Amino acid sequence: MPNAASQQSASVFVMSLDKNFVVAPKRVRGEWSVTRDVTGAGTMLLQVKKITSLAEGINAYELVDPIGGPLPEFAAGAHVDLHLGNGLIRQYSLCGDPAERSSYIIGVLKEQAGRGGSVYLHDNVEVGSSIEVSAPRNNFRLVPANRYVFIAGGIGITPIVPMLREAQAHGADFKLYYCTRSLDRTAFRNELRVLCDEGRAVIHHDNGDPSQGLDFGKILAEHEPGTHLYYCGPGGLMGAISQASAHWPAETVHCEHFSAPTRPVESHDTDVPFRVRIVDTGAEYEVPVGETIVNVLRRNSISVDTSCEDGYCGTCMTRYVGGEPDHRDTVLDPESRQNYVLICCSRSKTPVLELEI
Repeated sequence: MPNAASQQSASVFVMSLDKNFVVAPKRVRGEWSVTRDVTGAGTMLLQVKKITSLAEGINAYELVDPIGGPLPEFAAGAHVDLHLGNGLIRQYSLCGDPAERSSYIIGVLKEQAGRGGSVYLHDNVEVGSSIEVSAPRNNFRLVPANRYVFIAGGIGITPIVPMLREAQAHGADFKLYYCTRSLDRTAFRNELRVLCDEGRAVIHHDNGDPSQGLDFGKILAEHEPGTHLYYCGPGGLMGAISQASAHWPAETVHCEHFSAPTRPVESHDTDVPFRVRIVDTGAEYEVPVGETIVNVLRRNSISVDTSCEDGYCGTCMTRYVGGEPDHRDTVLDPESRQNYVLICCSRSKTPVLELEI
């Protein structure tokens, strides 16, 4: 990675090998049984049981098994892929109680200038609607620590809420800083008011003016041994926190992006064509300069699930068994990169890259 900030973003979190498997749910005796499946083909058809307004422009959707069975387990920080009726695949953090397996709850901010998923959910999905949902994946797992600093901006509070509950359950010390535009646009405010009264949370309204934001340099000026930082929110907030925490030990800083992180412009003038070989069939396809592996595979009638197509969500993660990828994502950690590649953005350093797909 080209600079310290992006190094932090890439090394801080991401998927360890055990979490890289996309689970394919199968129903066994009325219960969803999760089996490991690196193809990512498995989804569940869930039903919307309840839609609740969390704040202005933010809805909570409660998803359940139509026949009432328990859903695959998840941990704080997990998200699911929603396969929406307009062909989109979008990721949403689970903000319910991991101990409650009868439903999944997601919080969705309606973004008119977004990529279409939130608008589709707000405008088209009703109580009783059916949605294809993946089993949970977790790129943002809460690690055991003596103390936590949580920072959330806007809808970035959704993966943080279960972490607060887990930290409380384990008796860990923590402080939450939650930045929103206004009180009306503050999700979970009733639940968080108790933490504010206890001095364990600060809710700050900036009225949409970044100059009125929190001073992250001051908040993160010193790293207390044993403290871990978790943060999530819009791009500006993410960049500011990344800079303010650059002196923290990399292993203590964890973040999750809702959009592609800002990165220095990289020159790809040295890119050359390469081939991908599909292990199961032996078929080979050339990937020209300026084209992605995903596009080449689709042009050859090979279906690939994608969402961000910018290397930060992990939907297209694929196992490789030969060749050396030129990793260009901001998701996989060094260990995971020994076995997996995000084919929406990465290329190959070797003439042939062999994929299990």
